[in-house]
Amino acid sequence: MKVIIPVAGRGSNLRPLTNTQPKALLPVAGKPVIAHIIDIFIDAGFDDFIIVIGYMGARIESFILDNYKDTKIQFNFVVQIPREGSAHAVYVAHELFKDEKEVVICLGDSIVNFDAKKMLANPNSVVGIQKVDNPGKVGVAEVIEGNKVKKFVERPTIPKSNLGLVGIYKIVDVPTFIECLDWVIENNITSQNEIVITGAIQKMVEKGAHFDIQEVGNWYDCGAKRSLLEANATLLGRPGFQATTDDDLKCENSILIQPVKIGKNTIIKNSIIGPNVVIGEDAIIDNCNLQNSIIGAYTDLKDLLLKNSLVGHDSTLKGIAQSLNLGDHTEINFGN
Repeated sequence: MKVIIPVAGRGSNLRPLTNTQPKALLPVAGKPVIAHIIDIFIDAGFDDFIIVIGYMGARIESFILDNYKDTKIQFNFVVQIPREGSAHAVYVAHELFKDEKEVVICLGDSIVNFDAKKMLANPNSVVGIQKVDNPGKVGVAEVIEGNKVKKFVERPTIPKSNLGLVGIYKIVDVPTFIECLDWVIENNITSQNEIVITGAIQKMVEKGAHFDIQEVGNWYDCGAKRSLLEANATLLGRPGFQATTDDDLKCENSILIQPVKIGKNTIIKNSIIGPNVVIGEDAIIDNCNLQNSIIGAYTDLKDLLLKNSLVGHDSTLKGIAQSLNLGDHTEINFGN
């Protein structure tokens, strides 16, 4: 069975980081978002992928081919031009999966923990869901009879369900799915100016298709800073994670508060790092306190207190070192 992963978007909500690299290659817990997604499916036994690329697609293709070259995994790449949403992204690849009995789709900005074997064992089409606090901002599934979907709605004005679509879909009727993708494109069925998969699968429901829901574990939409940092912290803290130790790097007069992940050849001096910090390779960190942050490779940071921060590759950031002599009953606030 083929897995389709659309990663053509610009990642506008993560600018300026995505001005110079695609969202799919942003690091989370020590490896790019796209690698987490691919590895989840490889671990579940999948070996045939269609990657829909667009913005900086050559970088994504190069990364995948370089990092999975020693495997028997099959990758095909399709370019989405113009980029008109997730339904359009899948449709531009339909020639590569039109003869399949079933396909799985995973949006390329979602890291999801789910039971793939359970999904595959279900004879019906399946969508991954999770209960959300803000159903008006995502696609939702309205259900009847326990697990059967009655209706899909993208960003409902008056939500009748809090079962958010997490970006995982198994489709068992591929010809009808392609037909419905074509229909939403031809009729320009959009949400916030994008032609999304929700419209296509709703059209399938109207044609009589049976969709079941399957609740997933952790779900992180890595298209925004907050959820990217949440994903980083959770994945760093997962069982079996190999934390960085002092023996693994050049660490002078510094403290590491696990979990942290630090790249090769990085130098850390006079600093407190962690918890939930990832630092890329060949970075220099001097006199810093870093917490819950992702720091890119080749960075040079000095005299800083950073919390909940994203710092891109090859960046230099230096703060102001203070030398103070304070008397009794003094209060100084240098800011949050």
